[in-house]
Amino acid sequence: MQLGIISDTHDNVEAVDAAMDVFREEGVEVVVHCGDFIAPPVIERFDGVELHGVLGNNDGEVEGLEAAFDALGGGSDLHGRFADLEFDGLSIAVLHGEDLAEVEEYAVSGDYDYDYVCYGHHHEREHREEGRTTVLNPGAHFPTVPAEHRTVAILETRTESVRFRSVADRE
Repeated sequence: MQLGIISDTHDNVEAVDAAMDVFREEGVEVVVHCGDFIAPPVIERFDGVELHGVLGNNDGEVEGLEAAFDALGGGSDLHGRFADLEFDGLSIAVLHGEDLAEVEEYAVSGDYDYDYVCYGHHHEREHREEGRTTVLNPGAHFPTVPAEHRTVAILETRTESVRFRSVADRE
């Protein structure tokens, strides 16, 4: 399965549309969003995929976001501040990640056993290994983010390979 990972879209409709173009090209059917959607209208741009999201520090209109997720249907779910997901046998922790110590706790603590920890907030893409856990920040789409960090991640669940794709040149 091709799993799309995105974060910090901050109401940037052009960036979401560009990301969805990339996800369609890659055959992505499920997208994980690591928070900071901002407002409900951006959610409908994810139509056609199963969307799993967590709330970020700028997501204040929670009832509207929940209603927008419900309208997507197809298994889409807004999980609150944390999601514990599994796809093709891979365990995935998803959080916005304001506190990097919390991200590290999920990645390295013996109390957790995640294959992937996905987070956002810091507006810089990241891909690193912490023991058996892969830590991913897919990048961000806030208008002032440099082009090299305006990316999405594609996780191929069967091979556990991760690639970043730029959306900066598509907006």
